[in-house]
Amino acid sequence: MIKANDEPKFIALYEALASEIRWRIMNLIADNELNVKEIAAKLELSPSIVTMHIRKLEVAELIGSRRVRKNGGTHKMCFLKHKSVEIELPTASRTARFAEQTISVGHYTAFEVYPTCGLGTREKEIGIWDDPRYFLDPERVHASILWFGRGYVEYKTPNYILPNQTANAIEISMEFASEAPGLRDYWPSDIQFTFNGVLLGTWTSPADFGRAARGKYTPEWWHRNVNQYGLLKTIRIDALGTFIDGEWMSDVTVEDIQLKEQFWSLRFAVDENSKNVGGLTLYGAGFGNHDQDIKIRVYIKE
Repeated sequence: MIKANDEPKFIALYEALASEIRWRIMNLIADNELNVKEIAAKLELSPSIVTMHIRKLEVAELIGSRRVRKNGGTHKMCFLKHKSVEIELPTASRTARFAEQTISVGHYTAFEVYPTCGLGTREKEIGIWDDPRYFLDPERVHASILWFGRGYVEYKTPNYILPNQTANAIEISMEFASEAPGLRDYWPSDIQFTFNGVLLGTWTSPADFGRAARGKYTPEWWHRNVNQYGLLKTIRIDALGTFIDGEWMSDVTVEDIQLKEQFWSLRFAVDENSKNVGGLTLYGAGFGNHDQDIKIRVYIKE
């Protein structure tokens, strides 16, 4: 039996359990050892997909495997290592070990943007809309909203992990949406996320939200016919890969993103060669439906 709790080292276990396919794999090998091809055939899935799920179950130590000579070849036979999992839920006396920092929307350190584009503080617009020059305006550091049709903004932040500490996961959360002329209930945009020069993956924003209602925190003076609010999304990079709101995004792991660097960089981009070039709107504290800036949380190994 596995005894788990809220320590970060058990995140891989919880993520491994959060899949119907992986539960079906465990059911198949509960009493009989099977190889990948046999499992794939029973599930009517490709061996490559099954291999990916097997790897996640192995990392979580839910299943084991051994090499067996069979029918003139060597086969990787998979078996269930445990019959149960006991989870201890968090208590008031326990706290997760993590470090958290925030970056305001206007504190980007590099950019290349194309109209439609613009910025605004909680009190006023900055400069003239659709003129990228204002992305260098001194007031841009106070921006709580920015948008562009294509291009990127990049943020740089210090690495506060101590020399004797090691991170086993990092989470980045922010509120964002597409950027359409006006408001559009359907306006897909392929948004790329890059950390320390490593492409984490792409997520497609469905719309430029606001036709039905104003943003909960959007200032009263803000125009009603443009960007109102977005979706709060959390990207997590750990030992298993990169996920957005728990859904797989790429195989990039926490070991791939160079967390030992003195400074970290975070880039949000809409590439002109993407299938859906629908722009990007970033919402900070004082705008949108979530009163927060960009958050970076780093989980520290015990």
